[in-house]
Amino acid sequence: MLFKEGHKLATTVKSRRLSEKKRTALSAYLFISPFFILFAIFGLFPMVFSFYLSFFRWDGLTPMTYVGLRNFEIIFGDSVFYSSILNTFIIGLMGTLPQIIAALLLAFALNSALIRFRNTFRTLVFLPYITSVVAVAIIFGVVFNNQPFGFVNYILSMFDIDPIRWNQEYWPVKIAISTMVFWRWVGYNTIIFLAGMQSIPKDLYEAAKIDGATVAQQIRMITLPMLKPILMFVVFTATIGAFQLFTEPLIFLGRGLREEGITMVAYLWRDAFVYNSFGTASAAAIALFFIIIILTALNLLITNRVGRSKKVV
Repeated sequence: MLFKEGHKLATTVKSRRLSEKKRTALSAYLFISPFFILFAIFGLFPMVFSFYLSFFRWDGLTPMTYVGLRNFEIIFGDSVFYSSILNTFIIGLMGTLPQIIAALLLAFALNSALIRFRNTFRTLVFLPYITSVVAVAIIFGVVFNNQPFGFVNYILSMFDIDPIRWNQEYWPVKIAISTMVFWRWVGYNTIIFLAGMQSIPKDLYEAAKIDGATVAQQIRMITLPMLKPILMFVVFTATIGAFQLFTEPLIFLGRGLREEGITMVAYLWRDAFVYNSFGTASAAAIALFFIIIILTALNLLITNRVGRSKKVV
């Protein structure tokens, strides 16, 4: 009898513990469920539907028509699609590479004890990031105006240089858009690098100064190796952001989106909302998805190899 009662008591206690664990787990899932519900509605479903839609012809109103791989044949046979890929690569490289270098130098300067009013400068550097993208594009549209009274053209006229058609010629379009990207994101990356630099022990810099290391040597031998995880994050986000570039070329070039400055996201937007061809737009989105995955994997591979080679040396 005592054994049976003890066994029942142990079973009851165990079942209570399991029920408490289930209630705790259920309450935890309920707390985090809003994120997953919103992600499923606004994130997962659009991605799955876009993949499904890439095999159909649809204008948004009439019934869908299954066309198989025809949408991919259309975009891969369109020269503008390849121009959009090349433009995205060029603008991304021109806008992000100088931006990362400038952000590193600015962060190093703002982290230096020699700079007065550092908090004020940090706020001023970050201001372009919180400025409206549309406002930035409009302002730079005035700066890079085609007319002689445009700001940049007026400066160039002082050196007897003819006015440049910034939103019509091949390289001027890319320079103007990449300048917008540089101006808007350099402050954001500066703050990220600054947060990483503040986690580096100051003793390392003091020891380097005692050994006679210059500022350039301090950046190369101390700052960059210690900032490797931060640098990887910035490169990844900058790569993804460059391939999602849309607002700047749209505002600067208008709905026409000339071939000289159209990006991949602008290309698929034009197909969907100007030509009402949601099938080809979805196919372009799928192609962009795989391009971003490939580039991200290459970035990770190159970064890991660089880190291993440094360890071997």
